[in-house]
Amino acid sequence: MESLIIIAIVVVLALSFDFINGFHDTANAIATSVSTRALSPRTAILLAASLNFIGALTFTGVAKSIGGKVADPATLDHGMQIIIAALIAAIIWNLVTWWYGIPSSSSHALIGSMAGAVVSSAGFAGINASGFTSIIKGLILSPIIAFVVGFIVMKIIYFLFARANPRRVNRGFRSLQILTAAFQSFTHGTNDAQKAMGVITFALVAGGLQTDLEVPLWVKISAATAMGLGTSVGGWKIIKTMSSKIFKIEPANGFAADLTSSSVILTATVTGFPVSTTHVVTSGILGVGASKRFRDVKWDVAGKIVMTWFITIPISALIAGITFQIIKFLFL
Repeated sequence: MESLIIIAIVVVLALSFDFINGFHDTANAIATSVSTRALSPRTAILLAASLNFIGALTFTGVAKSIGGKVADPATLDHGMQIIIAALIAAIIWNLVTWWYGIPSSSSHALIGSMAGAVVSSAGFAGINASGFTSIIKGLILSPIIAFVVGFIVMKIIYFLFARANPRRVNRGFRSLQILTAAFQSFTHGTNDAQKAMGVITFALVAGGLQTDLEVPLWVKISAATAMGLGTSVGGWKIIKTMSSKIFKIEPANGFAADLTSSSVILTATVTGFPVSTTHVVTSGILGVGASKRFRDVKWDVAGKIVMTWFITIPISALIAGITFQIIKFLFL
């Protein structure tokens, strides 16, 4: 009975993280389309919520990576408490960065929190070094790839439409942005919602309720629903940062940024790598902006965002480690 209560706590916390991830990262999918007025804010959020839900039900490779690459849940003592500490830490960091309108990474927060809680419980020997390293490589390389691809895609668009009527070009790309916003929302669901699925599956294995990392159907539906509901709330502070504070986005820029980031995210999902949608989207926008005019990008704002990326994993790991020790002191 006690283990079932603990698992219920894990499920509630994981779905809460998924809900917060939804409104925290809504900006990723719709910021550019709202900025260029391709979609009204209300329509954009409803579109993002629906496509996030559908995307969340489509893949499970990332969930298995989250559930087994950071650490082996079957070999850890206090595995359930580790997950509880990690989720509390990730939720705290997400709420702090959301409050200040900083587009930080929910993925980095969760990965860092899981690693910090594992180390606090079992030492560095508890970390699956090769799996954890592969996740970190994916988190580092994906925004670099998005920046380069965004730069190239925007250059191609400039080349193809250099002599076209600017008003007609903007009108055409504003319509196309509806499709890329939908694609962006779908890919966000395919990668981000799986992180909560992976955490819950990790807990089920650690609690002895299942022996493999296959994601149960009820976990898929629950995580998809939490992500969709969270997305419907929206994250207006982050939307403002993403849509206007980096550089002035026009419809062609928004199309290029959305196409770039959603393609990178979907590729990562298909290959089973958890990536930061926040990092990928922001890097895609930066690449597109640099292609348009390097000096027009507000690099001071970009620098603050990048700094947040770097500090998220160690800070969330520290919070999770302390949280685990508090749980251990009070309950173990």
